[in-house]
Amino acid sequence: MKNCVQIEFWDIQENKEYKEIIERVVTTCFEEENLINTNLYLNVILTNPEMIRQTNEKYRNIDKETDVLSFPMFQKEEIDKIIEKGKEYEEPVEDVLGDVMVSIPKVIEQAKEYGHSVERELAYMIVHGFYHLMGYDHIKEEDKVVMRPKEENILNKLNITRQ
Repeated sequence: MKNCVQIEFWDIQENKEYKEIIERVVTTCFEEENLINTNLYLNVILTNPEMIRQTNEKYRNIDKETDVLSFPMFQKEEIDKIIEKGKEYEEPVEDVLGDVMVSIPKVIEQAKEYGHSVERELAYMIVHGFYHLMGYDHIKEEDKVVMRPKEENILNKLNITRQ
């Protein structure tokens, strides 16, 4: 089976359970969005609030910590072309779809706040970041009504519920 994700731990302890959750979630996202037959993979960085704040300031000029950041490498139209072509190249070079950076302490805090598991909150952060990389957004209501059902579909396929 294709390896769809690279996972890095920045200034936090490596965690096997988090890795397993992320691998399941990303593989399901790739299957659902027809990325399995491409040369793309997702880079996930798990870190702490300070590292995410520094990254947010450096790349977005926002001096604030957050739960998840997404850094896409392609425009939506480019991803559509990659999906269409699939693996028709002789020797496809792996290429990163983008980076998703998640603050693990924020995931734990929000899981408690929302009354669900850390697994559910981490899975949601990964799915949410993934769909940003795919060109989806939620700022405008007309965009949110497209993105949110995609996110819930992935979590439902994995039977990762709010309880």
